[in-house]
Amino acid sequence: MDHLIYTAMSGASYAMDRQATLAQNLANSSTTGYRADTVAQRAVPLRGQTPGTRVFTLETTTGSDFTPGPMQATGRNLDVAIQGSGWLAVQASDGNEAYTRAGSLQVGSDGTLQLPNGLQVQGDGGPIQVPDGAQLEIGTDGTIYGKTPGQKTGTTIGKLKLVNPDAADMVKGTDGLFRTRSGDPADADPNVRVADGELEGSNVNPVDAMVGMIDAARQFELQTRLLTTAEQNDQKASALLSA
Repeated sequence: MDHLIYTAMSGASYAMDRQATLAQNLANSSTTGYRADTVAQRAVPLRGQTPGTRVFTLETTTGSDFTPGPMQATGRNLDVAIQGSGWLAVQASDGNEAYTRAGSLQVGSDGTLQLPNGLQVQGDGGPIQVPDGAQLEIGTDGTIYGKTPGQKTGTTIGKLKLVNPDAADMVKGTDGLFRTRSGDPADADPNVRVADGELEGSNVNPVDAMVGMIDAARQFELQTRLLTTAEQNDQKASALLSA
């Protein structure tokens, strides 16, 4: 009897994990540069004194879907989208370097180039300082040109740090930013290109996420019914033994 209980419990636990992951993805279906979370499970036969007639569901390695999201033209000169593979380097709240595909840039109150959440964008030499009142343009290689009032031509004020480490070496943190598994900063890749005046949308398909949530809910309901059946069988067995 306990075999059935633990088997159903592991199945219900997996369904809950999958539901939570899908809900997180669905909530970020409109988040710029978002990469969908993935969850995988594996079947493990129960081993013991009795033959292996039960199979548990255990979680395997989780990760992210690195499929590119759709490009959205904005016409804003500080919006950039990574073309193909690659990442934009930022300074995370813990002070370490992290990576994102969200390229909606702005100039902060301290004059540094930032994301909307206040994280500083990293250049090849650290944070990028923007001259007061400068009009910015960003080249395809990430070079930033600034033209202050009175200037006829723009001057180079910095270059975005663009990296392209192996996707298998990238892990997502709880803050939604990616980092290398070792935690070491990735080297700049001169081959990464950006598109000015565009943003990359989330790669979450809302329809697929909704269908997945319905399927996970049905799986959870099935497992709870098995638990109810196990309880009923146990009550009937106890009644027979006490008769």
